[in-house]
Amino acid sequence: MKIIVDAMGGDNAPDEIVKGAILAAEEFGVDIILTGRGEAILHSLENIGKRELPRGVEIANATEVVTMEDDPATATRSKPDSSMTVGLKMLRDGAAEAMVSAGSTGALFAGATLIIKRVRGIRRAAMAPFIPNAENGVLLIDCGANVECTPEYLLQFAFMGSFYMKNVIGIEKPRVGLLNIGAESSKGGDLQKETYALLQRADSDGRICFAGNAEARDVMLGGFDVVVSDGFTGNVLLKGIEGMGLFMFSELKKVFLKSSKSKLAAAMVKKDFSALKKKLDASEVGGTALLGISKPVIKAHGSSDAYAIRSAIRQAIESAKADVAVDLSKNIAFMRIDTEEASPTAE
Repeated sequence: MKIIVDAMGGDNAPDEIVKGAILAAEEFGVDIILTGRGEAILHSLENIGKRELPRGVEIANATEVVTMEDDPATATRSKPDSSMTVGLKMLRDGAAEAMVSAGSTGALFAGATLIIKRVRGIRRAAMAPFIPNAENGVLLIDCGANVECTPEYLLQFAFMGSFYMKNVIGIEKPRVGLLNIGAESSKGGDLQKETYALLQRADSDGRICFAGNAEARDVMLGGFDVVVSDGFTGNVLLKGIEGMGLFMFSELKKVFLKSSKSKLAAAMVKKDFSALKKKLDASEVGGTALLGISKPVIKAHGSSDAYAIRSAIRQAIESAKADVAVDLSKNIAFMRIDTEEASPTAE
């Protein structure tokens, strides 16, 4: 299997990207195509003691780089020889099975949609981060790609998330929840009420396992394997969770360093505390899957270090093996609603 890695994307490119790609190639036994400026990539290899390309690793030279200052909607078109664009085109043309990039989220999402294309019949692709919680974790879909949604979009997100959790994570019957302000079916605005009815119908037909409305606290406490949301609400929730996690660890650190007694207590629970920190560490997950795209694309965090890139490549391998796009294609008919029911902007 071959995985394309955008070597120039992210805050720590190319050094940490290249290092992470080498780690993944050695650990998972996959071939890696590094897209980017050849000289910079070779210099990064030298920094980790590699005087030549390791077996199974190759470079696809790209002279340009998509930056955070570039317009996300046009970045891949305005920079056709960027590491991101070259990688997406190679994936489209079958040079590899999946791609990983820590570059601009908007540019990667727009580029994947324009170059690789969505699965036929999917209205909108979505970003779906896997969030650790009190159970085995939960997939949040969408987390920012689609600010304004129709009920049909959310219905498709539910199918996408369900297939991903079944095929990639291995949960036989993923419990799908609709993010809302209360558990009752009458809660929320028109979008939530209409979507609730569609998900309930899909559950009755045996297509998904709809477990009802999910309140924000349920995302971390458990009860659902997939939580469906419009991108605006999902992004606010995700950033809130990230902020709370950083705050709690910061406060716990202060408590443990407050006195000699608390330092002794910290030493006694250090192993358990480290295990908890690892469980909540985003670098263990890898990245965010762009679901609805016809081939696997993983968006790694912009600040990813080598280990996070290694994890994102592992995620890309698992996604390629699962081939969620096939299940989506087979079930498109059950993810569409009648034209008269849909919003005029659904296309």
